[in-house]
Amino acid sequence: MLKGKTALVTGSTSGIGLGVALCLARQGANIVLNGFGDSEGPKAQVAALGVKVGYHGADMSKPGEIAQMMSYATEQFGGVDVLVNNAGIQHVANVEDFPVEKWDAIIAINLSSAFHTTRLAIPGMRAKNWGRVINIASVHGLVASAQKSAYVAAKHGIVGFTKAAALENAKTGITVNAICPGWVLTSLVQKQIDDRAARENIAVDVAKRELLAEKQPSLQFVTPEQLGELALFLCSPAADNVRGVAWNVDGGWAAQ
Repeated sequence: MLKGKTALVTGSTSGIGLGVALCLARQGANIVLNGFGDSEGPKAQVAALGVKVGYHGADMSKPGEIAQMMSYATEQFGGVDVLVNNAGIQHVANVEDFPVEKWDAIIAINLSSAFHTTRLAIPGMRAKNWGRVINIASVHGLVASAQKSAYVAAKHGIVGFTKAAALENAKTGITVNAICPGWVLTSLVQKQIDDRAARENIAVDVAKRELLAEKQPSLQFVTPEQLGELALFLCSPAADNVRGVAWNVDGGWAAQ
């Protein structure tokens, strides 16, 4: 379905981002990975699917590095047809205790980076009259939780940004949508589970069950593969008229 197209996925060396990248690659998309940590392992996983793969280590809190990454995609791959804005970080604290530098970093990486990649991708998509911008928001873009003010603010912002960008491109072949996952067992969530287990002096498996029971009625973690399959649908002709949607995949969380 995506043969000959290029997908750039931010924050894709692990977790949700890598899961989405692999799903897109299985449908023939060439992939530009981005993220911290090991890049060779993820590159090998994508390359094994028979597509071209590249990597750029742009720090998503730095607009200048984001611009370099987008230039790299244009020079090496001919541009970006599918942009998946996934990079994100988390910090948990009450508002009055929230470190200012953590707030600034979360807003920069979880929200502003999507603006910078999108503004640089849109002209090339317009020239082809085809493109997909998929923002990985969160159920926290729809509802809030205590002690996550920066994350909730950023994810609500991503949902609003998605709607505005979708309207601006409504008469073109470019769609802009958001996916809003509930609990996915990523390293970010695992850290919250481990911290909870240590704080309450309980087993990690018990902490997992308690975490799910509080918010996610299905009592099942969402998987990166499920999110990748939804991203594929949003890239398909069937989704040509899906525009400005915040699509939650949350085991019933927001339905409560």
